[in-house]
Amino acid sequence: MLLLIAPAAVVLVCFQIIPILVGMNASFRDWSLVNPLKTWVGLSQYVAVFTDPVFLKIVLPNTFILMVSSVSVSLVLGLGLASLLNKSFFGRPLVRTVILLPLTIAPVITATMIRWSFNDQFGVITTFLAYLGLPEVAWLSDRWPSFTLVILTDIWIWAPWFTIILLAALQGLPPEQFEAAKIDAATPWRTFIHVTLPMLRPVITVCVLIRSIDAFRTFDQVYILTGGGPARSTEVFSVYVYVQAFVNLDFGRGAAAAGAGAIIMLLVGVGLYRLVNRTMVRSR
Repeated sequence: MLLLIAPAAVVLVCFQIIPILVGMNASFRDWSLVNPLKTWVGLSQYVAVFTDPVFLKIVLPNTFILMVSSVSVSLVLGLGLASLLNKSFFGRPLVRTVILLPLTIAPVITATMIRWSFNDQFGVITTFLAYLGLPEVAWLSDRWPSFTLVILTDIWIWAPWFTIILLAALQGLPPEQFEAAKIDAATPWRTFIHVTLPMLRPVITVCVLIRSIDAFRTFDQVYILTGGGPARSTEVFSVYVYVQAFVNLDFGRGAAAAGAGAIIMLLVGVGLYRLVNRTMVRSR
């Protein structure tokens, strides 16, 4: 048994455990990529991160806005699409394939496509909106239009992920409860609220937790669409870590930012688990 898991364990240790330990060590040092001294500074790097106005006033709010809006809207869309696809209708296999297409495209390609489509000068969507006579919007030059594009791109990528998981969960629900609801003359909406949602609670909880953690560290879409601009106004946690470590060449500060994010996400994960559990219990 140990020989069977040894290859996976070696890969995990080399590419996960060791880098994490190196990063933890670097977060307690003045470790610049142009300065090999690596002086031990204790918690000063963490203090610098948590007192950085950019981190507190821009990065964290942007990160949580992206996480909450993307996860909540993707969950609602995914649940709605899964409920639709759980019913029999003509062309259902084709609709399933089309809905799941965003999952087959790399996020970098998706973000690049969105960036070109909303280009202020020659973007297809920008040109179409101008043709309709709508006012011009600086999609990639102002903070909120740019950040809205980031959120919509993230939703477009991840709503099918919720769809496929919730659809599998719906198809695995026992039919007895739904038959009892029909006998009691329950409306489709009451059946959905009082029968379907409570039985989907464990799956929804896991999906929300996994997706929230993943949304907290979103990098591809933000970096490709805005690069954190204009003027760092759309910068999120992962881009902040990247800028500190590989633009400012301050590996210690970047590692401390990553550690701070891990601590924040741990606390948020525990809170989300309790909140989702409590909400779903009340819906019974």
